[in-house]
Order: sequence, then structure tokens, then C-alpha cells
Amino acid sequence: MPSNISKSQLIHDSIGYLLEEELIQEINRVGQIRTTTIDEILINVGDAMTSIPIILSGSIKISRENDNGDELLLYYIEGGDTCAMTLQCCVRQMKSEIRATSMEDSVLLMLPTEMMELWMHKYKSWREYILQSYHVRLTELMETIDAIAFMRLDERLLKYLTDQAKLLGSLEIHHTHQQIAEDLHSSRVVISRLLKQLEIKGIIILKRNKIVLSSI
Repeated sequence: MPSNISKSQLIHDSIGYLLEEELIQEINRVGQIRTTTIDEILINVGDAMTSIPIILSGSIKISRENDNGDELLLYYIEGGDTCAMTLQCCVRQMKSEIRATSMEDSVLLMLPTEMMELWMHKYKSWREYILQSYHVRLTELMETIDAIAFMRLDERLLKYLTDQAKLLGSLEIHHTHQQIAEDLHSSRVVISRLLKQLEIKGIIILKRNKIVLSSI
């Protein structure tokens, strides 16, 4: 977080337009700023949920893990978003069922879990914000399920690369083939082969430690 930007300004810039001024003041009072670096794990499966995260800047990957340690990408959250899966764990006082990994250097606002229910009763804008978050994340989960069920792996891969470019605001994607394979629940060998096919078609350029899309 730039040293010349205050917590209050970050909150106003990211979510101030969504919420009542009185609630913004409460959030500024009880919220704590957390900064992350790329690939940092913020929440892991089994962690106790003590805070509600809101992304002020950057982006976070939300994924699940099975008993064998295989990871499945669920969705991404970015500036102004919160995580519906985390909210659900907070409400039910459960341990985390997801892993949250920073996609880039990010700034998060961490709010005490006990405030969620209190603000749901007190502020209409908070209720609307939480319900909208559930709706958006549910829609994204349905898109993930549709992609797994109905799209060929090469189509899923191209969609994944395009989504990454839009999310990060760059045509250059600094992911290893293994990282992409894990996100798409495939193998590195298969992903490498499909990436090479996309390069032959002129859709991407493969370079050392990065993939460059020709366009979004």
C-alpha cells in the first residue's frame, strides 16, 4: 500500500460508493489493512475464520482441495469484492473450506466476523452488498461447473487465459504450465501440448516463464 494513501481513502475509493457513510466510518474504525505478495496463501483449508476479507486492490484466487491434495479453481475476487465461501464459514462458525491465494500484490481490508450479522440488521447497504456477493459468486461457480461439464479442455484453457489477462490487466501471464494444470484439474503434459497448439494457431506466444496472448 502506498505510504501516502490512508486506510480511510482506500476504503472510500474501493467500496465507499456502495455503503452508507455511517457504515464506512464503522468499517474504518474496526477494519485492519493487510497487504499480500503474489502467490501468498491468505487462507488455507482448515483455518479458523476470524476476519471477513474485502479486496481493496489486487486479486485473489479461491480454490478447493480434495483428500488427495488436488486443487480446483472456483473463482477469483478483485477490488471491492468479498468471498462468499468465507462469509458462509463466518456465519456458521466453521473452519475454512477453501484456499485463498494472492494472484498479485494486493491490499485487503479485514473485518471482525462478529460485525457481519450486526451490520446485516443495521445497514441496508451492507445487506445488499452481502447478498450481491453471494449472487455473483454463485453465478461464477455455475460458470465453472458448466465449463468443466460442457467445454473441451482446449476451450477451457483459452477461456482461462483470457480471464487471467482481463483480471490482471495484462496480455502477459506469468503462470507455469503446472500452475495452469492445477487450476484446470489436468496434467502439465496435456496443458503444455494444448498451449503449443494455441501458439501454432497464433493465439498465444510461449516465452520463458510467461504466456503472451495476441489479444483479449
